[in-house]
Amino acid sequence: MICALGAAICFGTASVLQAVAARATEPGTGSGVDAALFLRAVRQWRYLVGLGLDGAGFVLQIVALRHLPIYAVGAAMASSLAVTAVVAARLLHVRLSGREWGAVAVVCAGLLMLGLASGAEGSGTGSTALGFGLLAAAALVLLVGAAAGRLPDGPRALVLGLAAGTGFGVVEVAVRLIDSLTPREFANPALYALLLGGAAGFLLLTSALQRGSVTAATAGLVLGETVGPALVGVIWLGDRTREGLTWLAILGFAVAVAGSLALSRFGEPESGAGAEPGPGADSGPGAGAPTRDS
Repeated sequence: MICALGAAICFGTASVLQAVAARATEPGTGSGVDAALFLRAVRQWRYLVGLGLDGAGFVLQIVALRHLPIYAVGAAMASSLAVTAVVAARLLHVRLSGREWGAVAVVCAGLLMLGLASGAEGSGTGSTALGFGLLAAAALVLLVGAAAGRLPDGPRALVLGLAAGTGFGVVEVAVRLIDSLTPREFANPALYALLLGGAAGFLLLTSALQRGSVTAATAGLVLGETVGPALVGVIWLGDRTREGLTWLAILGFAVAVAGSLALSRFGEPESGAGAEPGPGADSGPGAGAPTRDS
């Protein structure tokens, strides 16, 4: 669980650093899948630091997935939105309200309940059909991302974030279907689903953060990488809770995800809600609010 929470801290911090870098990057074609945008963004040190944190977070996530049910790791990943909100308050100059701090406390309470109720990871190994299903889902993520490029900025960020979260959710499940990095695993469709889902997630999340809200994009990310993978873990991979504590695990999962989504609703960095005006700023409506280029 410590590894899962460490991964959430890495991912949450990386999201804001990558958002700052992506918004300072020249816009591309507006397509949901914009590989050129990634190549332009990666020239900035903040994006590179974010990628480094993503890499560290991914290693910690793999360790957690080898010891905990997917639903517990997924909820811990959802807490990255609490980290995103706090770091965004620092880097994007948005003051967190008491309501937002309350949501952070709710997320922590949900994770505590999950930590108490979670059992060991399931013993199920899945099937070849599940591996091919993951590969198809990863390909579908790319198609949805391309179609989302035509949406307005608000829903665009949410849909791209949701698609990116689904891609990362594919990675979560695929990790459980890969026994070891042996030559035999090169015939495992889960390996290619992991690579395609991870790459699609990075591309779509970068495009989502380039225009639109950090927290809206991350809210979609939370939904995509928690609900679906948790169900797959319980139904197909045998994830269970400690005896008699199923109700606590369900409650903890719901509370952690709901608290994270509450942060996405009330913490909009680009709206400037509660932002402190800078020295000499005008006192009129919207004064001092950071713009999408800040």
